[in-house]
Amino acid sequence: MTFASRWGRFGTALGVAGLLLAAGCAKGTTPGASGGGGAVDEKAAVTITVGDRPTPDKPNDLKAFNQKVKDFMAKYPNITVKSTETSWQAQTFQAQVAGGTLPTVMSISFTEPANMIPNKQLPDITDELKTVDLTKDLNPNVLKIVQDANGRIYGVPTDVFSVGLAYNRKLFTQAGLDPDKPPTTWDEVRQYAKQIADKTGKAGYAQLTTNNTGGWMLTTMTYSMGGTVESADGKKSTFNDAPTKKALQLLKDMRWTDNSMGSRFLYNQEEVRQDFAAGKIGMVLQAPDAYDMSVKQFGMKPADFGEAALPQDGGPHGTLTGGSLKMISPKATKNEIVAALKWIKFDQFDKYTNQAAAVADAKSTIADKGFVGRPGITPLSESTYAQYNKWREPYVNVPIKQFQSYIDSTNTLKLLPEPSNKGQEVYSLLDPVVQQVLTKKDVDIDKLVSDAASKIDARLAR
Repeated sequence: MTFASRWGRFGTALGVAGLLLAAGCAKGTTPGASGGGGAVDEKAAVTITVGDRPTPDKPNDLKAFNQKVKDFMAKYPNITVKSTETSWQAQTFQAQVAGGTLPTVMSISFTEPANMIPNKQLPDITDELKTVDLTKDLNPNVLKIVQDANGRIYGVPTDVFSVGLAYNRKLFTQAGLDPDKPPTTWDEVRQYAKQIADKTGKAGYAQLTTNNTGGWMLTTMTYSMGGTVESADGKKSTFNDAPTKKALQLLKDMRWTDNSMGSRFLYNQEEVRQDFAAGKIGMVLQAPDAYDMSVKQFGMKPADFGEAALPQDGGPHGTLTGGSLKMISPKATKNEIVAALKWIKFDQFDKYTNQAAAVADAKSTIADKGFVGRPGITPLSESTYAQYNKWREPYVNVPIKQFQSYIDSTNTLKLLPEPSNKGQEVYSLLDPVVQQVLTKKDVDIDKLVSDAASKIDARLAR
């Protein structure tokens, strides 16, 4: 899921040139797409079903979607597109997979491919991607989320985020800290948080703790300290060790020894952004898209927003990444796969590869009081994204220099995926752990972690 709206929809991860990691795709020798046989016939009549159709309560979005379908079928008269409101939901998705009720193409979370690829629940689309000339436009580093050990590709990443540290530049200045030099280690975070609290009376640091976000951000901290939360096969928890305990001890020390976390300890995503925008919080773990809501919805001054790299401990280790990708039904024939990929390219990528479309999108974003050029991770290749940003450069309306630490980190920090097995259930069971550390002074961290590990192991074994 995305950072922008953790529980409802996937968000968009925009960025600036130079954010991409130059990792190469491995070449595999496994067979091509499993659905159907023979050669692809791009002129053959074919029908596909597209998921994620906007619901009637969003008439403008639905109108735009329907128009896009019409435009696509006008461009490809041999392809008939049907649509459905089917969308990814963590609680029901695997049942839909098992029941064979999924559309030809739809968006799913990055948490899914790690289990679906070895279980043959996604088709190999490597060769078909080349047929529609889409491979060269994709970020090789992000593609690893949907590749097997041989480098074969099983999905198309479309939206990506990675976690950094959002900080209030105004509070930094008031506390005597340099807003252009945010903390890079967790020891520095603790020092800066105390200085902000002592000098300004505001919370130097805040932590997400509710609606599964407590476990989500504890996982992020664990990653930054060199640990993991689940085994590679997703069958057992792995957080009952030093990194997670160190993360919790840090939070405990900041809360009870330093008194640098203010007086509010139950936060969901929107609540923490609101208090951050209001100048009540100095630092909080957030992806760069926090800028959008903080400024547009909650009135934060753009000059006050800063985004830094995720702090590390003994690293660099990496940062949590997530997002969405387009999956294609394992039942799809090769012709249907090609048709689905043409739809994905038309729907998701044309604005990145066509100057007129890129400029029109930028103008439309500004007209809607949105933001052009806000840094982030991109699903696009370096060359494609560099050209896209060049086209949009005259329309950039975000203070990019205030994201410099985060931008620099995209060349040094690994992108580490969320837990692959029952990730949301894992997060839910870790929420109380973080909450108790922040609300019970004498809590036993070892016991908390051990108890949580037992509960999560039981879930993972089901």
